[in-house]
Amino acid sequence: MRNALFVYNPVSGGHKIPNELDYILASFQKNGILVQPYRLEDGERENITHLLESGIYDFVIASSGDGTINSVANILLDKKIEVPIGIIPSGTCNDFAKCIGINSLQESIDIIIDGKILECDVGIINNSQYFLSTFAGGNLVDVSFSTNSDLKKNFGPFAYYLKGLSEVANIKSFDLQLNADGQSIEGKFLLFLIVNGRQAAGFPNLVNDADLTDGFMDIILVKKCSNINLASIFFKVLSKESVNDKNVIMLKAKNCDISSKSHIALTIDGEKSELFPAKIEFKNKVLKVFAPLKL
Repeated sequence: MRNALFVYNPVSGGHKIPNELDYILASFQKNGILVQPYRLEDGERENITHLLESGIYDFVIASSGDGTINSVANILLDKKIEVPIGIIPSGTCNDFAKCIGINSLQESIDIIIDGKILECDVGIINNSQYFLSTFAGGNLVDVSFSTNSDLKKNFGPFAYYLKGLSEVANIKSFDLQLNADGQSIEGKFLLFLIVNGRQAAGFPNLVNDADLTDGFMDIILVKKCSNINLASIFFKVLSKESVNDKNVIMLKAKNCDISSKSHIALTIDGEKSELFPAKIEFKNKVLKVFAPLKL
């Protein structure tokens, strides 16, 4: 039998995983995979690192929101532990899971059992922290931290949309300086997003031609504009239209430097960050992830 470490957040997604734990273990066991559950609590990085470095496990499975999956991936990359990671999404947005084509519990189990592996890109910020789907900055990124937990439980990503719309009138611009593969941009902006796949912040198909394996990041800059224009951009994204707008700059790069004289709220894969100014580099095909054959 193959062995897998199953790291899960017991409270993520309304305690979804504890309620399904026996089913998950049985599904893998029937297919020759012996899974050891590891209940995640604060300050567990050292223990998880020790377990993954032991050589006992053929792969690791992470189940939670994007932040926990980011933490496990950072251990693998920091310690150069070359085992694949399987994703069982149980958070609110599950951006990275959806970027690689995983949308449900059963689908994620089937994909891991099937065993096909995608070697995907990751971004690294200031040579210290990796991100899988999104590095973002601006007032709007605070939405995920101020959204009521009951609202998130009942409405999922739509809770963020509702909260974001309510904050449009209060959003303040900030100065931003960006250098991406030699192209310089400077001005007043409301939001920046650096993304690795099609989905970010719960918005599906935000970048339709994004590729997890091409070595390039997609950079989205929302210029300072009126509340009406910002709401228009917001609704375009909600309706899954292309974000083709005079107030939005989109570009691709392998490296970029980004800075500001203003204080900016930041998030890395849905978790708060203080890594700024930021030097971002994209690493091509360095993380092995169980994924469907076609994305």
